Amino acid sequence: MMGDPARTRRPRRRVDGVLLLDKPTGLSSNAALQRAKRCFNADKAGHTGTLDPLASGLLPLCFGEATKFAQFLLDATKRYTATVRFGVTTTTGDAEGEVVDTRSVDLSRMDVESALPALTGRQSQIPPAYSALKFEGRNYYEYARAGVAVERKPREIEIMELPLLAWNSPDAVLDVVCSKGTYIRVLAEDIGRALGCGAHLAGLRRTATGGFGIGDAVTLEHLEAMTEAARDATLLPPAMLLRDLPSLRLAAFEAARFRQGGAVPALGLSDGACAAFAGNDLLGVADVAAGLAQPRRVVAAAPPTNVEHG
Repeated sequence: MMGDPARTRRPRRRVDGVLLLDKPTGLSSNAALQRAKRCFNADKAGHTGTLDPLASGLLPLCFGEATKFAQFLLDATKRYTATVRFGVTTTTGDAEGEVVDTRSVDLSRMDVESALPALTGRQSQIPPAYSALKFEGRNYYEYARAGVAVERKPREIEIMELPLLAWNSPDAVLDVVCSKGTYIRVLAEDIGRALGCGAHLAGLRRTATGGFGIGDAVTLEHLEAMTEAARDATLLPPAMLLRDLPSLRLAAFEAARFRQGGAVPALGLSDGACAAFAGNDLLGVADVAAGLAQPRRVVAAAPPTNVEHG
């Protein structure tokens, strides 16, 4: 008689670390996360900002205690390679939407390049109607699908870099370095509007975020083909998420106090966030003010290793 799958399923295990995943197109960020989570048989995991199914590229995934520090990547600067197709506008601003308008494209490379400087820098951006932002408890896209117009409040963003990498009419390939919360779909539409022929986002690949690059990422196919030990070796330590923060090194008695949520001296550190360590072990993130570090997020101690005696 066959066994009950629920009884034979391996128990989830604690896995701590950051996986740099190269997400394929056609897969949602959550679906990619769930496949990776099954690979590691992990009990806790989360992603650090979604990529649309249309988009591919770098999707850092946090496992275990690393999830406590995912916000540092959510807030980080992002880099994309974006393909903007001129002459066609869509309902969603990307290739997944229905075509709304088509126009002839009579642009040169110089025309495209001349429009880009005006779209760089700090600016207000109105999020697209087809997005997961919420209004009165419902997603924007739910209202859009129902044909209901709702107020979409502009958000402050910054486009730091926007060079043209390639021009093959009607497609322009752009290198976009931007702040969190930037919708590249809206940027594509803005460029098309500025050049008078309309445009939509035909392709998008995230190449970097928070100091991590696509060159160090692994695909789901490679991950699924690895042994458990090889998969674990792909994980970066949670402290990598905090490498831009100043470090606070604590003695054993200070570390014990920190783990219990108590403030510890932080002499020599400026006010703001810091990463606290005991030796090479990450303790967590603290907020420094007036020479004291108050724990904000604390790493749970690793469970003891079971040792079997013969």
